[in-house]
Amino acid sequence: MRDPEHDDSFVRFVGECGPQLYRVAYLLTGQTAAAEDLYQAALTRSYTAWRRIRREDAYRYVRRVVVNLHTDWWRAPRTWRERSVPTLPDRPTADDPAAAVAHRDQLSRALRALTRRERAVLVLRYFADLSEQDTAVELGVGVGTVKSTTARALAKLRLSPELTEPSEEELSPRA
Repeated sequence: MRDPEHDDSFVRFVGECGPQLYRVAYLLTGQTAAAEDLYQAALTRSYTAWRRIRREDAYRYVRRVVVNLHTDWWRAPRTWRERSVPTLPDRPTADDPAAAVAHRDQLSRALRALTRRERAVLVLRYFADLSEQDTAVELGVGVGTVKSTTARALAKLRLSPELTEPSEEELSPRA
């Protein structure tokens, strides 16, 4: 039997926290369709457990569901793995009106090059603003693992061709 108060409470929660949860899903997957699937699966799973979830911890609980489902999906064989493209898109110039969109796309590509654990650690540490301890608890790993994974992921991002600035030769028109 449906409980309208239960439904209303969940709808309010999704209205308040849904956009941020979706962003976490997108940052973990790097793909709109995969993020939507992950987000919906997490909400479905959370709705079935809504009576047991303490309201003050609801966001944290559902965010954990998102991360755990993402990990589970990674472990399962999938046909939707990322695909390489033969050529990279042109890099934007400073006066390009679409520079912000292009930069987000570059960052998204660089994040997709990381492992799922590296991506999860960076999303939880820097987007969700969790401490190393909280990130370790969220992922079920040790604090040392969070520290080393963060260092590895940031080093990869620093070396990522997606995020390096183009040289003057690359920016100048060819005759």
